[in-house]
Amino acid sequence: MSPKQTFYETQAETILKNLEKRQIKGYYCSTSQDAVKIALSLTEANTTVSFGGSMSLFESGAMDALKARTDIRLIDRSLAKTPEEIKQAYRDSFYADTYFMSTNAITLDGQLVNIDGNGNRVAALIYGPDQVILLCGMNKVVPTVEDAVRRVHNLATPPNCIRLHKNTPCASTGICADCLSSDCICNQVVITRRSGTPNRIKVILVGEVLGY
Repeated sequence: MSPKQTFYETQAETILKNLEKRQIKGYYCSTSQDAVKIALSLTEANTTVSFGGSMSLFESGAMDALKARTDIRLIDRSLAKTPEEIKQAYRDSFYADTYFMSTNAITLDGQLVNIDGNGNRVAALIYGPDQVILLCGMNKVVPTVEDAVRRVHNLATPPNCIRLHKNTPCASTGICADCLSSDCICNQVVITRRSGTPNRIKVILVGEVLGY
């Protein structure tokens, strides 16, 4: 095991203990492959599954694994052909049994910090689906909530705006301008400090760099 892998594992142990205090179920896997196996094992057959926009889900292989399952109903908004169909997919997601996403950042004391554009992803995290499964690379770990917000604004949002072809200052300069642009994707700031329903939220930490 490399020093970095040992560090990730040691740091994850601390975070998992703090997640437990917050009624959030935590797991640690050294590889995406193992993380996806756990995520799929938590997803029962004959249930409805949805997901929020997440590069981590794609990079880990979780999206391909979900789309390959024939025993679940997957709400896939990428198949929507009209704005109305996309809106319906967002609304249907609140009735899903399981919702997949990542988190923009996670603190050492176990708080999840997410900043969203439409708000559908953070809304599902807060309420609706029976369980929410988050895959999170250890690159998203930060010391405090303040560090988490800075991380999202400066490390996550600029590449996401470029990926989504948004005309924002950060897409042009790579630096957050605290903008109110019409294309701004930093509209909702959600800090999840505790799960009101025990173990509804499940966080799978992965000892890899995933997502932005």
